[in-house]
Amino acid sequence: MRKELLLAASAFVVSVVGSSVAHAQCVLKGTVIDAATNEPLVGVTVALQGTPNKVFTDNDGKFVIKSAKTKCSLQFSSIGFESTTLASNHAGEYDFGFIPMAGASIALKDAVVTTRAVARKTPVALTTLGAVAIEERVGTADLPKVLETTPGVYVMREGGGYGDTKVNMRGFKSENVAVLVNGVSMNDMEWGGVYWSNWAGLTDVASSIQTQRGLGAAKVSTPSVGGSINIVTKTTDARKGGAFSYGMGNDGYNKLAFSLSTGRTADGWALTVMGGKTWGDGYIQGTDFRAWNYFFSLSKELSKNHLLTFTAFGAPQVHNKRSAYDGLTVQGWQEVGKYMRPGEQYRYNATYGYDRYGQIRHSQQNIYHKPQLQLQHLWQIDRTSSLNTVAYLSLGFGGGESGQGTQEYSSGWYGSNNGILATQFRNADGTFAYGKIQEMNAASESGSKMVMSMSKNLHKWVGLVSTYTKEINDRFNLYGGLDLRYYVGTHTNEITDLYDGAYYIDRYRKNVKPENFAGAGTDAFVNKKLSVGDVVQRDYDGFVAQSGVFGQAEYDFNNLTAFVAGSLNNTAQWRKDRFYYDAAHAESEKVNKIGFTVKGGVNYKFPHIDGWGGQHNVFGNIGYISRAPFFSGGIFLASQVSNQVNPDAVNEKIFSGELGYSYHTAAFTADVNVYHTEWKDKTMAKMTEIPVDGNVERTWINMQGVNSIHEGVEVDLSYKPAKWFSLRGMLSVGNWRWTNNPVGYFYNSAGQPIDKFGHPLDQSQGPDHARMRFNQKDVKEGGSAQLTAGLGFNVYPMEGLRIGLDWKYFSNYYADYAVTANDISLDGVKTFHTPWKVPAYGLVDLSAGYTFQMGGYKTTLSGNVENLLDQEYISQAYDGAGHDWSTANRVFYGFGRQMSVKLKVNF
Repeated sequence: MRKELLLAASAFVVSVVGSSVAHAQCVLKGTVIDAATNEPLVGVTVALQGTPNKVFTDNDGKFVIKSAKTKCSLQFSSIGFESTTLASNHAGEYDFGFIPMAGASIALKDAVVTTRAVARKTPVALTTLGAVAIEERVGTADLPKVLETTPGVYVMREGGGYGDTKVNMRGFKSENVAVLVNGVSMNDMEWGGVYWSNWAGLTDVASSIQTQRGLGAAKVSTPSVGGSINIVTKTTDARKGGAFSYGMGNDGYNKLAFSLSTGRTADGWALTVMGGKTWGDGYIQGTDFRAWNYFFSLSKELSKNHLLTFTAFGAPQVHNKRSAYDGLTVQGWQEVGKYMRPGEQYRYNATYGYDRYGQIRHSQQNIYHKPQLQLQHLWQIDRTSSLNTVAYLSLGFGGGESGQGTQEYSSGWYGSNNGILATQFRNADGTFAYGKIQEMNAASESGSKMVMSMSKNLHKWVGLVSTYTKEINDRFNLYGGLDLRYYVGTHTNEITDLYDGAYYIDRYRKNVKPENFAGAGTDAFVNKKLSVGDVVQRDYDGFVAQSGVFGQAEYDFNNLTAFVAGSLNNTAQWRKDRFYYDAAHAESEKVNKIGFTVKGGVNYKFPHIDGWGGQHNVFGNIGYISRAPFFSGGIFLASQVSNQVNPDAVNEKIFSGELGYSYHTAAFTADVNVYHTEWKDKTMAKMTEIPVDGNVERTWINMQGVNSIHEGVEVDLSYKPAKWFSLRGMLSVGNWRWTNNPVGYFYNSAGQPIDKFGHPLDQSQGPDHARMRFNQKDVKEGGSAQLTAGLGFNVYPMEGLRIGLDWKYFSNYYADYAVTANDISLDGVKTFHTPWKVPAYGLVDLSAGYTFQMGGYKTTLSGNVENLLDQEYISQAYDGAGHDWSTANRVFYGFGRQMSVKLKVNF
């Protein structure tokens, strides 16, 4: 009986195995990666052609699919990437290994416009970082810090508060570097810059960051000058699952984050939700912060030709900061060491202190929330054409503290003056004496001498970008589209604290003219007693409306890719004032400026030649940009206080050309490019401090017709000789200099034109308006390191373990030049010399991660040490009279050693 049972069981097993072999003669597997970043791609559709069978890649980019036939073809597809097909003729189990997918010319990831360029195909200089690289490098730093190993990029933390990061590219400052999230511009519509504190939460939701230096390939109607940074957020995941993480670091740093995804359902729905909270004390004294971030993405496949995605994200935050103007001299930083623990003098904050009740006080708090909503529609019209449209809404809520004072105390809130520590309100322990201000106000019979206000900046911004793509034939593609934007920013300044005074009289009310505001100039108007909630200094709306079209023709055949592109846009700008004008005079004239772009490029891949090895290609691009002046400092020279239009405002003109060479093998990549950019008729502002009636006040010089040249060479290298080791390196050498001698006009901190004594005037650029000529031709531009280099490696000594080290070097950093009180006159001339060259420095960052299974869940424990060797270095400085270290002012030192660890569990 036992023998019969054994025979029956054996027959059953044989029949099952035979059946399985008959129906699944091969098992195919592999790992799909992004060709540009070598990082795994999640949610790629892997379809067995000729059958309904398909699977999706997992969180590591891996897939397994079974085929009943040994001879079959697999098709790999993902929105935003070019489809790939692989043939197989293998029995049993076969591993394809790594399968790279190249980004599409217009990359749309789950219907998100990315304006992404394709490596070794698009003729521009670019660097792409994927989600893995971002997570490995960021630690406790702001998101832009991961770009420090990108050629031509210089990142600085300025005052050192949470999110107070500035990014320069090829020597161009932030207002001339386009920052896009999913292809939508984040640059301020009035002055062009970016407040990274509004986007600090993007660290958790970024799937990639691509920097395009120079002209770039972004298909929008208002291009940048220095380059663009395009952040692509994580899409609606195709796989069901989620993750939870907790991180901690020095100075009370804590971070919680989670993500959940339903995966794509059978009827085409998918939902992804992410959120997190970050809080800490801050590296700099008195810069505690609280920040949140959220991300929501809902997509629906309406049909095989229509995909609709709604995305919402934001990062509300509250953080205290150190003023960007409160840097000290080099000697001053050594002197404040007596107030701090040994080795911590560079953390000193000149405006950190206590009130007379023992409560911590600050005068540099920032509160902001800038949510963005995007609705994206992808329509595959037919086999050769598609239409991609994104409509977006951005809202802004919040502002920053802005201390106010009567004329005699107009500079009372300053932590320093021209690099010298302010002592008027200073305690013996070095803290700012907020209590003395309270005591002074309480004893005053004429109201508060100094009060705190909140400079509020609210905005509403709507826009639409729509791109039509047409494949004419297998060689020619056409692109065309619309870029529409409408923005209104409301700017007020409201009293938040009287500091124990009875009321406050705003010194700016005396500047309101009766011809502009009925009833102004009277004693009741000028000396009106104000309280908490009342408006001081400014109250206006800024309007910017842009409408543009863009187009591009692309040729791609065999080894040659070429494009020619153009754009045309109209920018309308106007303002409406409620402080200096009554309702009858509130609205300014509307100024329209036409801008345009013409650019083209060629990329050629050399045919394979025996003995050369690898793939060689060369590219070149050339372009011309005519860009409308900004609202602030361009169209309106005194944009905060006056409707007066700048009669001399003209478009900025930019000419740029670039040549590049690339060499690629399976293990080695080398990219080299040289660039030359000429910039003419630029508008620029400089801050200085001057004596006004016995007090020191901050003033601005608005310069027009500034010309410069930026040129240089960039090298980007990577080498992976073995699976367990990879090496990367970069070098960037620039030569950035001014090429003419422009004229600048002086304005006070409220934006009013002033005479040579610092007194406000009624009219800009009138006969009494203080001005000066800047003899700066051939002087080096300051504010960025003109030579940067980097070398790093990753080593994988065992399964799941990674150890990485990055060395970064910064040199040829010239101090930004400044203007002193001695320079202000009716018709002054200042001759500039080569600014102080800040000492070069090198930094070492260490990172490590270990991935393992914990309770059946993929778990990663990672850690980062930034500035491993605790190197002291100067990251920002302004030039002084002697053009040396002893006279340099507004100096900031970089951060010392910082450490963090994080545990992340995927489920």
